[in-house]
Amino acid sequence: MCIVEKELIINSTPAEVEIALLENSKLVEIHHQKTNTNFTVGDILYGRIRKLMPGLNAAFVDIGHKKDAFLHYTDLGPRLKSLLKYTKGTASGAINTANLDNFIIDPDINKNGKIDQVLNKKDTILVQILKEPISTKGPRLSCEITIPGRYIVLSPFSEVVAVSKKISSSDERARLRTLVESIRPKNFGIIVRTAAEGKKVADLHEELSMMLDKWKTVHEELHKSTPPQKLLSELDKTTSIMRDILSDSFNRIVINDKELYTNVKNFMASISPDQVNIVKHYKSARPIFDAHGVTRQIKSSFGKTATMNSGAYLVIEHTEAMHVIDVNSGHKVTSGNQAEAILNVNLESADEIARQLRLRDIGGIIIVDFIDMRVAEHRKQLLNRMRDAMKKDRAQHTILPLSKFGLLQITRQRVRPEVNISTAELCPSCNGTGKINPSILLTDNIERDLEFIIQSRPKAKLYLHVHPYIHAYLTKGIRSIQVNWYLKYFNWIRIKPNSDFQLMDYKFFDSNEDEIRLT
Repeated sequence: MCIVEKELIINSTPAEVEIALLENSKLVEIHHQKTNTNFTVGDILYGRIRKLMPGLNAAFVDIGHKKDAFLHYTDLGPRLKSLLKYTKGTASGAINTANLDNFIIDPDINKNGKIDQVLNKKDTILVQILKEPISTKGPRLSCEITIPGRYIVLSPFSEVVAVSKKISSSDERARLRTLVESIRPKNFGIIVRTAAEGKKVADLHEELSMMLDKWKTVHEELHKSTPPQKLLSELDKTTSIMRDILSDSFNRIVINDKELYTNVKNFMASISPDQVNIVKHYKSARPIFDAHGVTRQIKSSFGKTATMNSGAYLVIEHTEAMHVIDVNSGHKVTSGNQAEAILNVNLESADEIARQLRLRDIGGIIIVDFIDMRVAEHRKQLLNRMRDAMKKDRAQHTILPLSKFGLLQITRQRVRPEVNISTAELCPSCNGTGKINPSILLTDNIERDLEFIIQSRPKAKLYLHVHPYIHAYLTKGIRSIQVNWYLKYFNWIRIKPNSDFQLMDYKFFDSNEDEIRLT
């Protein structure tokens, strides 16, 4: 099994923080966080029911966002009555402790019930953000409050102890379950995360204490707040990503901002002291994303098409209901064993599709149209490859077997807006208008500028840089335009082709190769 080396490259500006996750130097996730973002997944808030919608079996809740947040019955959780009782008691001062030892848990609500049977308009309620605002929709909420750490997740009003299914050893799962049961406070449930594998009870107990301190903060803020009010903010995106994905395979975290570098280093010291030295402060004047190849990968990975090393490419289309990905072989399938060649293209595409889903954070229904394969074993290989490639994806997802038409269906959890980066650049010739100055006037414009320069520096050694096509037009022939200029101005203008120039671009330079600016 190959070791995956991970790097976080963090670009901090006054307006936002950009976080790039690289696995074996390949960009797999990109996150943006505006510095003025008010609502983040995981935030715990004190809200008020604004409207009940029995037809949707949901409620709209005022949490201070410009759009009321959406709370569906299925997100209320079985212990809603206990949550409402605790919220009301704490807000009124009747409950004066965050400790739940003496708190009486009420019976679970009916999982198939109706929203107007358990909530009333203008009720105050403790909620947690489940999904960020997307497009015209407000945030989506849950009443199943959780406080996540690196090793465990704390869940008030619950008695459940669960261990991550990604821990494969049954002995280790049993060991962790026994440890957690021995330290679990009454009326708190605990979910053990994959990162807890092999950890000692002291590590888990230390983090549990931190989680309980956060719950105490919620209690204290709730006691003195009026809805809508944020009670506990999730970590900023940088530290929350580190908490969730940090592992021994991380070998570098590079940050260009001194203050953020210090904060991250302190955070690392608290959660993983032996990895503090992997945090580096980037000090060069060159943009950090350029220096680490992130900008180039962004430019090549976003847009309608994504090309792979073999020359095969994906076409990614977005519709209102779903995303559609079409696999194209390009020039790869040419000769030899065609079935094997098609399989190899499809296998390579499966890896790239898994990367694109993470990179763009595409959620909802995704339909993939692979190149048709007639061999049943090849279809099975492709499905296994797709599932293996998606294992590193932290978002919940389901992959169905290929249909008889060669289509693969994937559903993937969506918790934030899709990352959509425009890689198209403004045309330097037309500045986005779609029109350029008349080409017939180009030589007139060049000569007008040339005449002005020669008047101011008559004996200067001049260089003219132009597009290769224009270079040929100016220099070819016995009585070329270049020769005519010499006869007219008694100055040989050295004309150089530059393939980076647009067709209508031109620039004059002096003998020191310094540009002569005329504006």
